[in-house]
Amino acid sequence: MLTPFHLAFPVRDLEVSRTFYGKELQGKWIDFDLFGHQIVCHQMNDPTAASVVSKSQVDRHNVPIPHFGVVLEWQTFHEWAEHLKKQDGFKFEIAPTTRFVGQPGEQSTMFFLDPSGNALEFKTFKDPSKLFATE
Repeated sequence: MLTPFHLAFPVRDLEVSRTFYGKELQGKWIDFDLFGHQIVCHQMNDPTAASVVSKSQVDRHNVPIPHFGVVLEWQTFHEWAEHLKKQDGFKFEIAPTTRFVGQPGEQSTMFFLDPSGNALEFKTFKDPSKLFATE
């Protein structure tokens, strides 16, 4: 069984982040269950600080750096992507797409920003054994 990871990241507004991630406020941070993994929002002292520092070219897309997310099961990813597409006003940085088609590591991926500008990537592999494939 895979053990959950822990991730802490800065946010501009805990109340807005609580709404976005859908959990309860706990002091100067919020703990969330992200597909069985623990992520933590920390209140920033400088609410104007940028979360996305740069972008990197990956298979025809400008990927926001830094970013974090979860590798999901194929069907879960695609069902959730369809759900997000139907949300009024939901904005993708990179809409759900398949990249590296026909290559090792072929995957479907999507990127979006949380209200504090933190970049999130969710992805899936048709063949989960190819998660670390390079050739």
